[in-house]
Amino acid sequence: MTNDGENGREVLVLLGGAGDLALRMLLPSLYFLEVDRLLPHDLRIVGVARGDHDADSYKALIREQLGKRATVEEAAWARLAARLDYISVDITKAEGAASLAERIGEHGSLVIFFSLSPSLYGPACAALQAAGLTGPETRLVLEKPIGRDLESSHKTNAAVGAVVSESQIFRIDHYLGKETVQNLTALRFANVLFEPLWDRNTIDHVQITIAETEKVGDRWPYYDEYGALRDMVQNHMLQLLCLVAMEAPSGFDPDAVRDEKVKVLRSLRRFTKESVAHDTVRGQYVAGVVEGGARAGYLDEVGKPSKTETFVAMKVAIDNWRWDGVPFFLRTGKNLPDRRTQIVVQFKALPHNIFGEATDGDLVANRLVIDLQPDENIVLTLMNKRPGLSEEGMRLQSLPLSLSFSQSGGRRRIAYEKLFLDVFRGDRTLFVRRDEVEQAWKFIDGVSAAWVEANIEPAPYAAGTWGPQSSNGLIAPGGRAWKA
Repeated sequence: MTNDGENGREVLVLLGGAGDLALRMLLPSLYFLEVDRLLPHDLRIVGVARGDHDADSYKALIREQLGKRATVEEAAWARLAARLDYISVDITKAEGAASLAERIGEHGSLVIFFSLSPSLYGPACAALQAAGLTGPETRLVLEKPIGRDLESSHKTNAAVGAVVSESQIFRIDHYLGKETVQNLTALRFANVLFEPLWDRNTIDHVQITIAETEKVGDRWPYYDEYGALRDMVQNHMLQLLCLVAMEAPSGFDPDAVRDEKVKVLRSLRRFTKESVAHDTVRGQYVAGVVEGGARAGYLDEVGKPSKTETFVAMKVAIDNWRWDGVPFFLRTGKNLPDRRTQIVVQFKALPHNIFGEATDGDLVANRLVIDLQPDENIVLTLMNKRPGLSEEGMRLQSLPLSLSFSQSGGRRRIAYEKLFLDVFRGDRTLFVRRDEVEQAWKFIDGVSAAWVEANIEPAPYAAGTWGPQSSNGLIAPGGRAWKA
């Protein structure tokens, strides 16, 4: 972002600035950037919502939320508070956007973060344009999901694209801001060890798990419309799959990286009425126990009949030379036993065991495990000689080689911190391009249509379990199993 002088201060506008995402993630991210003095020195931050706050009560609300997360450094908070302002308007209305423009006044670069329902993106963009807030120095940051299907995604993207160019749009998937996700790219393309082995010749399969212990709770009106397929698979899971599967880009620049991700999305084999029955699992939780507490079933939470899935598992094929015959197993769900986001790259077993009975059981195939949450860690399991002497000769064991971020010292950053900095710099590498979004929706719409055609309804699973039993059968052929 550029600095245009005293009357051209840089401005960050948070639409939905008093909502859950803003208070829980966005404003704490800005606070921690302030602690590290990484925010642009003259940045103003304007929260926009319909809630009945003034600037002082808004700052008090933020200060209270920060205190729940960390010990607040008063000097840093004072600096952040001096940047903060608030205006209560309906940003989808012309008069609301006009009031915002008046409050902002003369400004330099302008970032507008849409922490709103995607259904409001179009009306908000039209109002912002009418108020003169969508000029060439404006950047629009859009939260997922961009639409509910390909058709609505087209409409939303078209509405945003009507007021700014594609180069001014930053579509966020906050998973891409996580340290371990970025390190996956470094692991693959900054080391000579992995890339020659990263294909069908040495990899047996890949697992991607995003497991949540949380119930749907107060989010049920949104969730009941979207479900696990649209809420998690369309964005987070497919983005992780792309980073594992993509070819090496020509350079680490935004379009080169995103070109390779789009190629992966285009190579995903579409599901049919026949394949969806045995290569996907839909589930919906019923009453059970999670983390020692009783949980109600999904239908009890929403209070009405519903066929929305809260669990999805699927076997995905990528039709290209690198990955021919290598299945990618995806699973995600609510009310599961463990909170976990994890990528497992399972290498093939050795073709022959030269050690005979010297191993404690069979030779264990190498496995690369990339943990994104709750802890960030990368572990490679290797076979190693067991220390000590034995009458039986050499004994082998499987040992982990760990690259733990929790042991590297320092605070674990919120993913949005990195993404905010990239927006300020205008770097779109970790953001999602329009054709990426639309290719992902084409795949997801195909899954949904195949479910309807094959009459696949959610199978019940008890809260606190790993989904319907059929999800174990999905991965079982070839002796495979989900990583515990």
